[in-house]
Amino acid sequence: DHQGRGMPRPSTIVAVTSLAREALVARGSGVSVVCSQGERLGPALHAAIHPGVSGIISFGISGGLHPELVAGDWIVASAVRYRDRVIETDSKWRQELSKRLPGAVLADIVGSDAMVPTPSEKSHLHRTTGAFAVDMESHLAAEIAAAHQIPFAACRVIIDAAHRALPSAAGLALDSNGSVNVFAVMRSVLQSPSQLPDLFRAAFDACIAERALRKGRKQLGPGFGSPFVDERAAERDFAGQSDVSNDFLRPPICETT
Repeated sequence: DHQGRGMPRPSTIVAVTSLAREALVARGSGVSVVCSQGERLGPALHAAIHPGVSGIISFGISGGLHPELVAGDWIVASAVRYRDRVIETDSKWRQELSKRLPGAVLADIVGSDAMVPTPSEKSHLHRTTGAFAVDMESHLAAEIAAAHQIPFAACRVIIDAAHRALPSAAGLALDSNGSVNVFAVMRSVLQSPSQLPDLFRAAFDACIAERALRKGRKQLGPGFGSPFVDERAAERDFAGQSDVSNDFLRPPICETT
């Protein structure tokens, strides 16, 4: 647990995201952000793990599976499901997350290798797994945390409710860096203009989810509520960054006054 001249590494929380905007919100003192997708996520997360890592958290947006969840609602994972495996989150950590995110639902999250775009697919996933939300990163983060015996947690904001259909353009919206590929979206809309209403609805929901994500990140504090981190050591840096730089926790899109 030491490096250099016998000095211990500072305790670090690794936050796992897939979108550039999620990564921006997740940043903080004592936080190492891994922003990657698909088959690149595993190697990137493995590379971020060192003896000073005291926790891994899956943080960002997710698709809603429970019919009562809407855009902007928080879910704290009690466990992460993927195929026939169920990995429980750290009990103390999820309790603290629930305390810091009033109104958050404590329930299972299910991992998926692809987007779940239609209400019928979401309904089927909810019925067969019991999970309340779905994303494409939590199961990978959970498996790697379990393999390294590192405490794991997950908290996600719903972006598309169970009854919402995601337009085909949404699947093309992100490039390999987790940023929006505007040209791919435009091409998809030109090829299929009928998806515009769903696309506008998805964009509106994304604004709601992003505002909730930024607000929740501040409530979670510098250590993401982890009981394995001394947050007082990072509190001053975290507060200073969020006060001085609007871009740090407040990306320009979806700004409200």
